[in-house]
Amino acid sequence: MPSFDIVSRTDMAEVKNALNAMTKEIEQRFDFKGSNCSIELKEDSMTILADDDMKLRQMHDLLKVHLTRRKVEAGSLEMKTAEKASGNTIRQVVTIRQGIDQDVAKKISKVIKDSKMKVQASIQGDEVRVNGKKRDDLQQAMDLVKGIKIDLPLQFINFRD
Repeated sequence: MPSFDIVSRTDMAEVKNALNAMTKEIEQRFDFKGSNCSIELKEDSMTILADDDMKLRQMHDLLKVHLTRRKVEAGSLEMKTAEKASGNTIRQVVTIRQGIDQDVAKKISKVIKDSKMKVQASIQGDEVRVNGKKRDDLQQAMDLVKGIKIDLPLQFINFRD
C-alpha cells in the first residue's frame, strides 16, 4: 500500500554553517564595527545579542539571508520577544522548531479527511503518515497539504509504492 510521511525538520548542520557565515559578515561589516553584536547556537535555540533595536533588526535580516542561502527555511524559526540585557544591550532567543505540533498535525489530518479523498492520514508522534491505494491519490493529497496555510515548513519523505 503506497504511503508517505509529512514532517518538519531543520538541518542543524546547515544552520550552524549559516551562523558561522553570519558571524564572519558581522565582524567585517562597517556598521557593526565596535559593536557588541553576536549570535550563538545552543542545541535547538539561538541567542542574538545586539546593541540596539536597529542592529537587532539588521541581524534578523542577515540571519534570514544566510539561512536562505543554505536552503533552510526561515519559517522554522520562532522569534521570542526581545529583552533588555546587561550593558545596555538587547537579547533575543530564537528557537528552531523541529517536528509537527499536535495542533498542526490534527489540522492536516482533518483537511485530508474532509477532502473525501481515498487516503487515510494518521498522526505518528511528530509526523503525519498518509496511506492510500493509488499513487495519484497520494500526489493529490500532497498538493492539498501544500495549499494549507501553515507557518511551518513541511517536507514529504518516505514515498513508497
